[in-house]
Amino acid sequence: MNPASDNALIVQQDLTVLAEADHERFESIRAELALFADLVKSPKHLHTYQITPLSLWNAAASGLCGGDIIRFLKEESKYGISRRMEDELLSILGRYGRLRLISDKGKLYLQSLDTELLARLGGLKELQRYFDREDAGPMEAVQSSALAVQPDMRGVMKQELMRLGYPVIDLAGYHAGEELPAELKGVELRDYQRQAVECFHPAGGSDGGSGVLVLPCGAGKTVIGIAALTKLSCATLILTTNVTSVRQWIKEILAKTSLDDSRVGEYSGDVKLVRPVTIATYQILTHRREKGGEQAHMELFNSRDWGLIIYDEVHLLPAPVFRATADIQATRRLGLTATLVREDGREEDVFSLIGPKLFDMPWKRLELEGWIARVTCTEVGVEMETGELQNYYESDKRSRFRIAGENSRKFPALTRLLARHDGEAILIIGQYLDQLKKVARKLTIPLITGEMPQADRQRLYEAFNSGLVRILAVSKVANFAVDLPDASVAIQLSGSYGSRQEEAQRLGRILRPKKGRNEAFFYTLVSRGTSEQEYALKRRIFLLEQGYEYRIEEGGSDELCANTR
Repeated sequence: MNPASDNALIVQQDLTVLAEADHERFESIRAELALFADLVKSPKHLHTYQITPLSLWNAAASGLCGGDIIRFLKEESKYGISRRMEDELLSILGRYGRLRLISDKGKLYLQSLDTELLARLGGLKELQRYFDREDAGPMEAVQSSALAVQPDMRGVMKQELMRLGYPVIDLAGYHAGEELPAELKGVELRDYQRQAVECFHPAGGSDGGSGVLVLPCGAGKTVIGIAALTKLSCATLILTTNVTSVRQWIKEILAKTSLDDSRVGEYSGDVKLVRPVTIATYQILTHRREKGGEQAHMELFNSRDWGLIIYDEVHLLPAPVFRATADIQATRRLGLTATLVREDGREEDVFSLIGPKLFDMPWKRLELEGWIARVTCTEVGVEMETGELQNYYESDKRSRFRIAGENSRKFPALTRLLARHDGEAILIIGQYLDQLKKVARKLTIPLITGEMPQADRQRLYEAFNSGLVRILAVSKVANFAVDLPDASVAIQLSGSYGSRQEEAQRLGRILRPKKGRNEAFFYTLVSRGTSEQEYALKRRIFLLEQGYEYRIEEGGSDELCANTR
């Protein structure tokens, strides 16, 4: 086979795709490839993507068909793709939609036109508890093979079938929940926000109601959630990451809808008001009064006839909330996130229990349209002092990572960056409290950590937003759902190993559109010659997939190297 030398891709038999990062059309090719494949490695010249069943099923749920994927791979691959690869892709994609969960006369059925598949699954020992053998009569509404399903097994059955390689399209419908008339007020949805709501609940029909919307920080995910709430006009439970986020949701709901504060309640460690719209933290839901005891607040799922549950930052959903979600599959579920990446590998459970990815807005497209800031990402390499380096090599793996993260030479590099951006609104972000406390003390700047009372945190956030505080040091408590729209520089001193979601969230702190040139700067300080370099590369994988390139700067000097990754 003669290679098409001007093409950028090499598609391998194991469905790994190699992409030439130096190719003149790389940006457009990457954007297309990211619709159905996951970036796993990103050396300077050759990026590696993996096509997986989950990435293909999410693509199918978003409306992409097998013919489009195969046509793209054939057109962009140097060597084309084999018939065997075509068959494998079509086989995996063909599993999406082969099983459907439907209701008929108030009863639940797993339905398929593939009678052999249904018979095989029905005979599996591990699936027996999901089926209702006493109610196996024919359905009147659908003339095809089906198995009666026990209603309380709707969620866990979908999880198990997903693990067996057969995602279920859930068409069993949803109950309306408690009626709550609500309208949007004083807000005009952007085109992509309107499109996202429509993807979740098409034309207000009865078929929409479960799935995940993926948009970058600063793109207005909260507004989209509020728009879904008003479209359904039903009692809504909103789950989010922390009390700061709870109160931001309340503020936005009261400002952007016809609802008043008698209809909106906070459910957190401080306040427990269950109202037609209730906003709670994941932490309070999973709280145990004693080790090994029951999670008493999980009853919130049943405390009202919710018609919609919104999972903010769905990629952080804790395991107990997954279990509770499996029990409420008749309630509409909306997941909001900047990234579907989960460090615990439970993306399949998000697909099964919350729903598939219905909408994914590329970060760079929003940047080009001016809806989010244009960000320059830079890795600053910092050498270690001889004594610290010796201590690093004499320590175990875990200790090494911390020693590299707390490299004392990062402080001079930090001060040079602060001088470069003098007068701008700057966030200094870190993993280690001792490091942050030392930095805050030396620079005489405020520090926000999880130890600080919520009211004090809020005062500092407001002082930063008003310009009274220009530089703010923050621990990982500020990774999520903190509204600091004027922050234009983020300097990351240290992070949580190779956490891709943390890297995305930290960059997200500076994505809100800025006045004037609409640009922002994201720096990460990395100790040269240490494991921190390897983890730094892993951390940025998701952002590289979104089109963000990292410039390399040595020692915090003002002169940049030409290297990018």
